[in-house]
Amino acid sequence: MQDLTRAQKARVAIRSFKTIAYALALRGFYRPSGKMGQTLADCLITLSPEIYGSMNDPRVVELNGLEYVIDRLPRGIEECTRIILTEEEQFDESTFEKIIPLKRRRSCYRISENEVCFVITRGLSEIYDILTHITFLNLEAKKIQSRMTDEADIKTNEWRDLEKVIERIETLSNLEVEQAIWDVSLILGRSYHETRKAFDSFEKNKQEKKSNNGLFSLIYHLGQRVEQEQQSRENLLTVHLTPSLMNIIAHQRYGEQWADDTKKKLLELKLQDRPLHIISANLHSVMNLIYGHAGAIACRSPMAKTDDELYQFVQCLKDQRVDILSFAAKKGFYELPDRSGTHIDCQIIDTALLDGLEFHPNLKLNVSAVAEKKPVILVMDYAFGAQAFEVMDRLLEPFNKNHDMPVNVQSISVMGKAGILPGEKGDIMLATAHVIEGTSDNYIFDNDLAAEDFDPDINVYIGPMVTVLGTSLQNRDMLKKFQSSWNTIGLEMEGGHYQRAISAAIIKGHVAKDIKVRYAYYASDNPLTSGQTLAAGEMGDEGIRPTYMVTKVILEKIFS
Repeated sequence: MQDLTRAQKARVAIRSFKTIAYALALRGFYRPSGKMGQTLADCLITLSPEIYGSMNDPRVVELNGLEYVIDRLPRGIEECTRIILTEEEQFDESTFEKIIPLKRRRSCYRISENEVCFVITRGLSEIYDILTHITFLNLEAKKIQSRMTDEADIKTNEWRDLEKVIERIETLSNLEVEQAIWDVSLILGRSYHETRKAFDSFEKNKQEKKSNNGLFSLIYHLGQRVEQEQQSRENLLTVHLTPSLMNIIAHQRYGEQWADDTKKKLLELKLQDRPLHIISANLHSVMNLIYGHAGAIACRSPMAKTDDELYQFVQCLKDQRVDILSFAAKKGFYELPDRSGTHIDCQIIDTALLDGLEFHPNLKLNVSAVAEKKPVILVMDYAFGAQAFEVMDRLLEPFNKNHDMPVNVQSISVMGKAGILPGEKGDIMLATAHVIEGTSDNYIFDNDLAAEDFDPDINVYIGPMVTVLGTSLQNRDMLKKFQSSWNTIGLEMEGGHYQRAISAAIIKGHVAKDIKVRYAYYASDNPLTSGQTLAAGEMGDEGIRPTYMVTKVILEKIFS
């Protein structure tokens, strides 16, 4: 039998993980320490995702990966032995604590001391994401537990010291914290410097965001949970997927309600006949570019007098959000918070009310050029993975069931961050096609954006993008294969699903064949370069320039 290449093995692992995850949703439960759980773990081990760094090294615990995962799971997940995934929002009137993870918009509820519930509203992509993180967490927990005792099965001094730290964790002196970091570094197989850096990062989010219980508590409870599992089957970590969960798969219940709410708002504002331009983006850059300069003048902000170039100017708007929102609300800006459960908020901008508005000198928005058509801009927050198909598919449907009131969509722009393959953080990627990983689906289109639209001193890469199953389900070999065989320039999670919905809408006759589509991404990471994966941390202020440059180009296209 012919040996598989490492890239082929990675593809098999992803396909297997996807198949097993779907099977588990049908079965209803699994135990990470059981047969099905071990199969998921084997897939992840074979894949060895770049984002999980040293996961496959038994000598060390992967700290960056732990931080990445904990930021995307509810606080206290390490203490739980029962994890429930359900599609029912049953907790509105309950007294259960609602927890929104720091870096994932998902609703979670702490049911009891050892039980947490995830409300799944974003489809299969969210299920894959959660199961991947749980699998990784369990693998690292086993490493930690193996370091609790020595060869004679006696607890190590370091672990005994950690137990004492946990008992009085809120009253530790600075010296005791330093000593605890040293002990934990020995348990983790990491240097003091690495452990100190992780401790500070966890502690910052613990104090400022209340998003985790700190590094000491995380390590202790992960190891303790595996230890208790080995002592009694009653303590086995179990993941339940409720029968109703399968109702969300391909049924678009949440996407339908979200789209209905959005279109009702357009009808309420009597904007249904006007040309509509849809932008999938963050909820600050479009608002700040259109209203920021005039808003700063109106509220007599010192920033209104600055001669700073555009990107320096918008960086100063962070503390002016309330004032800018208040000003924008008087000039055709409407907020539409999500109530469907999709976690996708929207903004509507009536350009007919922008006449006379003063823009930043570096922003070339020709309002008079579109004065006759009076276009409307709909900004929708980022979708998550395959959820993008559900929301866009429903949004592009006509206003009524008779299909005689089409939504007058003139352009769809998708901007966001993505992993880049040939470049570096901060570079721009313009997609010419989307290849959906793990399927034969691929979509080619004419992108209404070109390299010359952007500032000449920024690197712009043009080519196909791969739409991946999840940020945690990718590795170097597979990405290099995509790069060599498909000439892909980057990877993201939503573009292919958006284009699938757009193509479907063209076939159904809901939108015109010549609809303008624009796909632009800025590089948040390079998964092929050590130290530049998503687990290495967010871009911070360095992401402002590419984010606003893409937004600027999209707006100038709409107003041209």
